[in-house]
Amino acid sequence: MKTRILGRTGLSVSEIAFGGVEIGMPYGLGAHEMPDEASAIQLLQKAVESGINFFDTARHYGESERLMGLAFQDIRDRVILATKCVHFKDEEGNIPAYPELKAIVRESLEESLKNLKTDYVDVFMVHYADMDILQNEDVARVFSEIQGEGHVKNIGVSVYKVEETAKAIQSGIWDAIQLPFNLMDQSHGDCFQYADEKGVGIIVRSVLMRGMLTERKFKMHKALKEVENHLEAYRAVAEVHFDNFPAYATKFALKHPQVSSVLVGIDKEEYLHASIRNLEGNALSNELFKESQQMKYPDPSFLNLAEWDRKGWL
Repeated sequence: MKTRILGRTGLSVSEIAFGGVEIGMPYGLGAHEMPDEASAIQLLQKAVESGINFFDTARHYGESERLMGLAFQDIRDRVILATKCVHFKDEEGNIPAYPELKAIVRESLEESLKNLKTDYVDVFMVHYADMDILQNEDVARVFSEIQGEGHVKNIGVSVYKVEETAKAIQSGIWDAIQLPFNLMDQSHGDCFQYADEKGVGIIVRSVLMRGMLTERKFKMHKALKEVENHLEAYRAVAEVHFDNFPAYATKFALKHPQVSSVLVGIDKEEYLHASIRNLEGNALSNELFKESQQMKYPDPSFLNLAEWDRKGWL
């Protein structure tokens, strides 16, 4: 397993990061059988044995933090842990004033440290930083102060929109950004060079678009016909040049030198081994890389799976 440096953090992270949501709670498209506690712990430890050293979790990921704590309590020095704070906006969507905000964030961190059985986390992130959060001086102040107290080595944000990524980089505050990026939706790629210049580490999620960029074919609503056509075009490329579709999708993301690690949701040993195998063989040629960039979906804002779900398209 190769490693890359996560921006100015200096952390050497594995190219594949273990996405911890699926061991902690039901997630993704279709039926999802949760691993039991013993199986989850064994899976996490096998990931370390296989060369993965970067693990992503969050307070909102059910049992994920607790399971990682149990798995890594004796090998903490071999893993890099990223977790996310609880959502702190109130029911009206307002951000609390500084004293309350700091209390919420501090309590969330303390709970994470307890669950993870550690006295520090390598990356502590805002769990979905929208523009309100990114423009809020109290949020920046709270996370910067907590970083200076020793239990948080680096701070970061998880975002959805390109303008959020650009704002987070421009602020100069955040050390790392977790963002969605894949063959279909390449919009955040416009910010990669800017992030590199500012020393901000890039962690990519949704590289398989919740399973759509795999051999698994979903029965798609008629409103998604154009999406289905795009998926099939990429699938045809994968069949010619790669062992499987996920290998194509993963290698495309990692072809970008500014990307430090690609998050993959893993809840079974077979998925662990498959994710590692996806790195084997040759990388994308420059020609195929450019072709893949040109094939991107023309309207990335339409690729909103949560919205599709609300409309009954999934």
